Amino acid sequence: MMAPSSNAAPDRAFVERALEKCAARGFDAAQARIADQQLHELQADFGDPALLRTVEDSEITLVGLLDGKRGTVKLNKKDDAALDAAVDELWQATAASLPDEANAIAEAQAPQSFSFGPDTPDYEQMFTNLKELLNYTAETYPTITLGSASISFTGQAEVLANSNGVCFDCTSARYGGSLMFTAREGDEVSSFNYTGFVSEALDVPIQERGTTDELLRQATGQVRTQKIPGKFTGDLIITPDALSDFIGFLLQNISNPPLIAGTSIYRDKLGERVAAASLTLRSTPLGLPAGHRFTADGYVAEDIDIVAEGILSSYLVDLYGSRKTGLERARTGGGCYVVDAGDIALEEIIASTRAGVLITRFSGGRPNEKGDFSGVAKNSYYVADGEVKYPVSETMISGNLADALLNIDAISSERADFGHAIYPWVRTTGIGVS
Repeated sequence: MMAPSSNAAPDRAFVERALEKCAARGFDAAQARIADQQLHELQADFGDPALLRTVEDSEITLVGLLDGKRGTVKLNKKDDAALDAAVDELWQATAASLPDEANAIAEAQAPQSFSFGPDTPDYEQMFTNLKELLNYTAETYPTITLGSASISFTGQAEVLANSNGVCFDCTSARYGGSLMFTAREGDEVSSFNYTGFVSEALDVPIQERGTTDELLRQATGQVRTQKIPGKFTGDLIITPDALSDFIGFLLQNISNPPLIAGTSIYRDKLGERVAAASLTLRSTPLGLPAGHRFTADGYVAEDIDIVAEGILSSYLVDLYGSRKTGLERARTGGGCYVVDAGDIALEEIIASTRAGVLITRFSGGRPNEKGDFSGVAKNSYYVADGEVKYPVSETMISGNLADALLNIDAISSERADFGHAIYPWVRTTGIGVS
């Protein structure tokens, strides 16, 4: 069965029918979104390609407004009986909600159609790339056990429309890959690690995507770990694999819930410094294979700067958040984050580090509202006197995430492209290590 092609017609008829039924039921306004998706996945378990499957799914979301109240329902069937039942459920959910003047749907805009990504899956190349990864790993890193490895093709036909006349549709497709692995020598085993990628083509071997080869190499040396010499306050070199954990606090706190609740430390910080001048962070839904062309609340998506040279340039509030807070609506649906490259090589960053940790994976609880955090550095290394000394065992790191962004003192010229994000290596100071 073929995935949706760039010439496939998204199901406009269904969303039009849904909006008609909402209008007939008496809603003041309504929005309907449908995403028909096909997943084609080839999976290998413990070194052998074992499963090729195709899964079809429809994700349908209806939003209704009535007397300032808002309701939402989801369904996965497109027949009239299911739609009638969903509209009735939506009516009940909306009637039971509390009125809020911030509830609204997007205003009228010109209809647009979008398309990106390959037309159909290349099964032969999917198998070739996966088998190539398995052979490469077995030959280059014989102590590695690939617990799972997969490559997939996802095709989607999406339509979003509302009763104000908004109607956007998009056909898209992308390849994706993931793997999880450990290294074993006798009875000793490294901590597990994982990675993945998104791409519009299979023109690069899986082991060359993102940081895959480096993580496999590291795992082979992480079977035996050591404790750090003692507690200290030092530097943290954050790899592209772990960077989302450290910028995630900022991203979360410039979005709807904390800003609406008034708990965000970044409220009233637009145009002010929130990070070192070396940091520029963007959301690029138009520039990465994992992107989107319109937002969930009914606007055409754009690439935007979130932090420009350390200055907060945009909040990530949607239409509701904008009306609730008075802040400007973000022109992106979020995700597809890119951090600009720095002007120093990773080798030089390490060489100028007196004492610290090179962190690849972070395991810890949620930071508090001020950004204080504590957790375990996994698959990570002790760095001292300008050298990576050895892999560390269950080492705790602690600090404040807001301060960590302000204390960035180096960003690498190298970056890793995962297809859903592009990140460099980043060093920050003043982190507790124990």
